[in-house]
Amino acid sequence: MRFVSTRDNSNIVGFRNALLDCMPADGGLYVPLDTENLRQWILYANETTSFANLAGTLTSGLINKEFSPLICEAIATHAFTFQPEVKQLDKNLFMLELYHGPTGTFKDFGTSYLASALETILQYTEQKSILLDATTGELGACMASALRGKKLVKSVLLYPKGKIRGLEESDFVWNGGNIYPIEIDGTEEDCHNIVRHFFSNHDLVKKYHLTLGNTSNIGRLLPQAFFYTFAFTRIKKLVEGSIYYAMSAGNYGNLISGLYSWQLALPVNGFILPTTNNLKLDARGNVQVLDSFVPVSQRAPANPADPSNLERMEHLFKENALMLRSFVYPADVSQEATEKACKDLFMKYKVFADKETSAAYAASQLRSDITDDEDSAVVLIARDDPCLDESFVRHNLGEVPAMDERIARSLKPAATGKPVIKHDDIGYVTDILNSLNQN
Repeated sequence: MRFVSTRDNSNIVGFRNALLDCMPADGGLYVPLDTENLRQWILYANETTSFANLAGTLTSGLINKEFSPLICEAIATHAFTFQPEVKQLDKNLFMLELYHGPTGTFKDFGTSYLASALETILQYTEQKSILLDATTGELGACMASALRGKKLVKSVLLYPKGKIRGLEESDFVWNGGNIYPIEIDGTEEDCHNIVRHFFSNHDLVKKYHLTLGNTSNIGRLLPQAFFYTFAFTRIKKLVEGSIYYAMSAGNYGNLISGLYSWQLALPVNGFILPTTNNLKLDARGNVQVLDSFVPVSQRAPANPADPSNLERMEHLFKENALMLRSFVYPADVSQEATEKACKDLFMKYKVFADKETSAAYAASQLRSDITDDEDSAVVLIARDDPCLDESFVRHNLGEVPAMDERIARSLKPAATGKPVIKHDDIGYVTDILNSLNQN
C-alpha cells in the first residue's frame, strides 16, 4: 500500500515514510492511495482469531510489497497483548468494547501499533524518531505504556500545568525511559501552538526526526480499521442481513478508519453517528460536510496538534460525492436523547455507557429508517471505559462501575521535578529536542 497527500496527488510515499514524516510539506494529510482487496483474509478469520493475529495478517496484506509477512506479524504481535471484546446485547444489537487496553481507552490500540511499527522500521533504517505531541493527559498515559521497552523512539509531550498523569518515574527520559514531559504555564491551545511551530517548518521536522502520535499520523489511524474486521469475525455467524456500526463522532478517526475497512472489502453497510457542527444533514436529509465548501487549495495547512479527519473523508469521496450518502448516516441527537439512551442501555442490557456511547446508541435509534430490518444488525462502538465519564454515568444511573486498577494508574497524577515553562518558550523545547537528537 502506498499513501498520497490530500493536497497533492503527486506526493506519494510508502508506509515507512508516511509514519516517520507524517505531515506532508504541502499541508495535507496522508491517505491510502491503493485499494487492496483483503476479502479472502477477512472471510478466512473467525471467532477464534486473536486481534494480534488478525492485525498481523491485515498489515501483511496492506504493506507486503514493502515489508515481509514476518515483519508485519512482529509489529502486530508486539503491539497487541490485549484485544477488544464483542458482546451480544440482543438479536440485532452488539457492542464492540475498545477499552480493554492498558489505560481503558481506544487510543491504546493506535498508540501501541504506531510505537511498534516505528521501532521495527527504525531498526532497519538505523535512525531514531521523536514523537512531539500536546495532551491533557490521556495520550500521555497511552504513549507511556506503548513506548516502554522501546530503544529508538522517544516522546516529547507538552501538557498544561498540572495535567501530567499516568507516567511512572521509570518512563522519564532522565531515568532511562522514553517520555520527556514538559509542563506549560498556559492552556492546551498554547501546547498546540508549540507543536504547530515545529511542524510548520519542515526543516525542523527533518532535523529532529519529528513525527506525531495522534491521528494526523496515518500509522496511528490505520490500525483502527482493524476494529471492524475483528467485530465481523465475532458476529458473522450470527447475522444474516446488513451490518451497521454506530459510533461517536470524536475527531472522525473511527469513522474514516471504518470507511477504510469498507475499501478493503469488509462487508459493512454503513456508519451511524451523531451530527456535529461540521458533519450534519441538510434540509433534504443529505449528508453535508461543511469544510467541503472551501477548496483545499484555500485552506490552512492540516493541524498537526489537533487533527480532524474530515479532509480524509472528503478525499475518499471526492470522485463520487453521492457515495457519501450510502455509507454515512448522521442523526441529530439531543442531550435529552443521550441521557435516555444511557438509561435504556442499563435498564435493557445492564450496560454502563458513557456519554459518547450513549449518543451513538441514540443515533442508531433515530436512524431506524435504515436499520429497522429483522435481519439487520447494529454494532455499538464503546471507545472508552464508562468509569472515565463518572459524572455523566452517575447523573443518569445513580451509580458507576468499579474502576479497574490499570485505569486508576493511568489517572494518577505525576510530578517531574522539572520547571514549568512559559506558554511560548520555544527555546526550552528546542533545547530538549537537541539533547534527545544527540543521544
